[in-house]
Amino acid sequence: MLPAQAQTALDQAQSLWYAGRQAEAVSTLEAALGAQPRDARLRFALAWMQQERGQTGSAEQLLRALIEDYPDHGEAQNNLAVILAQRGELDAAHQLLERAVQLQPEHWQAQENLGDLLVRLAQRAYLRAAQSPAQSAVQLKLKLLDPLLRNPQR
Repeated sequence: MLPAQAQTALDQAQSLWYAGRQAEAVSTLEAALGAQPRDARLRFALAWMQQERGQTGSAEQLLRALIEDYPDHGEAQNNLAVILAQRGELDAAHQLLERAVQLQPEHWQAQENLGDLLVRLAQRAYLRAAQSPAQSAVQLKLKLLDPLLRNPQR
């Protein structure tokens, strides 16, 4: 499959996806990847669709392989970080988001995800600090973080 054909398959898959025909969209990408297995755009689109469908295990595998083959793929790093953060792997997610933002400083979603993650990391640190005898200021900080963690904008 030539790059133009891959783009056509990607366009077709996206049209199917937004028309509510997700299974067909995934099948279209899988077929296109059979002919062009290293195409980063097709691989990322398939990983994104799987992630959106809740198939995080498959999405994670695709994203890890994509990052291995294309270490400068900021979007893949962002999406893998989201999966890891949802699983509670905050430190690994943090590393990926820092890298994604370094690669693409204008990637607003990675910036927002990094901000959300930093709030969660702050909460974790404050919870640990709250174990100490002199922790009155920490309790106030935890109270201030609570609304941010309960009511994300997304």
